[in-house]
Amino acid sequence: MTTAVQPPLPERPPLRLRLAPHGGLPRAIDGAWWPRSDDLLTELPHLLAGLPTAWGHISSVTVNGGAWSALPGRILVVNQVVRLTTNSTTAAPHTIVLIAPGEGRWDLLVVPPNATEDAAGPLMSAAGAFR
Repeated sequence: MTTAVQPPLPERPPLRLRLAPHGGLPRAIDGAWWPRSDDLLTELPHLLAGLPTAWGHISSVTVNGGAWSALPGRILVVNQVVRLTTNSTTAAPHTIVLIAPGEGRWDLLVVPPNATEDAAGPLMSAAGAFR
């Protein structure tokens, strides 16, 4: 297993993330994320930096292996190791699962980076409204 070391985050356009309203009941989808590329090593640090602090430290991330460029087993994000795993099931090909021990699990719909604004907008809105 390899660990990728990330340089400091450069200035980037705003994070394209829409989260469902917080509630006590579990949801199938907790929101939507529209990354700007299929390079998870570039995109993931920005996603993690933009999450609510109440979600705690995300220590494990599971993604669809076919949707992203090559992945190491771990990535260093803001001096913390995040374990990366891939899942190739067709049950959730367009999701990312974020795990924070003792805090919870969050599943986000991943809008393809090459989606147009017209295609991505409704997906982001619908995922942010899931209850």
